[in-house]
Amino acid sequence: MKKTTQLRRASQAGFTLIELTLVLAVIGLIIGAIAIGKDVQRNAEYTKISNKFLDQWKMAYDQYYQRTGTVVGDCQQAPTFMVNGLETSIGGAASCQRAGGQAVAGIPENFNNTGFKICSGQGYAAGQTGGGDAQLANQGLRDLMTRHGVRMPPGRGEGHEDRYVYQDTNGNSTEIQVCFQWNPAGTTSGAGNVMVVRGLTPDLARYLDQVVDGKADSREGRFRIQDRAAHTQVTDANGPGTAWEANNTIASNIGGNGQSGNDATAIGADNPNGATATGRQYDEDRVTLLTAHWVMDQ
Repeated sequence: MKKTTQLRRASQAGFTLIELTLVLAVIGLIIGAIAIGKDVQRNAEYTKISNKFLDQWKMAYDQYYQRTGTVVGDCQQAPTFMVNGLETSIGGAASCQRAGGQAVAGIPENFNNTGFKICSGQGYAAGQTGGGDAQLANQGLRDLMTRHGVRMPPGRGEGHEDRYVYQDTNGNSTEIQVCFQWNPAGTTSGAGNVMVVRGLTPDLARYLDQVVDGKADSREGRFRIQDRAAHTQVTDANGPGTAWEANNTIASNIGGNGQSGNDATAIGADNPNGATATGRQYDEDRVTLLTAHWVMDQ
């Protein structure tokens, strides 16, 4: 009888404190592994964007230069070494006509119609991923590349090689678009020929900046944010730069008419007057998008 009672008590006993501690520890490890797994997956996607898309476009740009002796969209018989130089003019005549530049020096300041960006279609409308968008050139990026036999990265597929789709940290699909343009001397995002990369979340922009020039500084280096206000004081020269603006919780301005500039304001379709301090910061919103300039070697 005594043995039966002991067995009944043993069967009714609950978990010990040690057992509960072990269960909670295992649950914590599982949750931590899931959270770390998301970060690992996101970093893997960022690495893929860098290695298999943007780096490949950099190689395509360099290959175009090697094959033609000029940068993308320049005229071969009288090169300007400016992207889209074919559409520029100098001395009252088209740049590709020798007579046009005989009266003036062939330096960028004497050319007209410079700075138009060469893309494959409009993609994002002006102002959707930051201010300072240049006018679209008449020449098409894909047409120029295929005309000279330059192999482009696959991108989204045939005819959409300049695009790449990824997910932002809130799970919304986002498209990167690549264009090329020439920036005049004094441009804060870098002078000379640049790759224009549109549709970057702040996290992705910081990652790419680290990969390209080793520091996540949106004002300095070879990878910079488009349309950043310039330092105007002498004491600012060669001083610390500026961090990439915004964060990964505020809504982007797609569907709106503004941008999350230095005033930290984010405009979204459902957030017409919101700011980071008082507006929407929901994890279902599209993350704010930025445009960057990657300075090319030629």
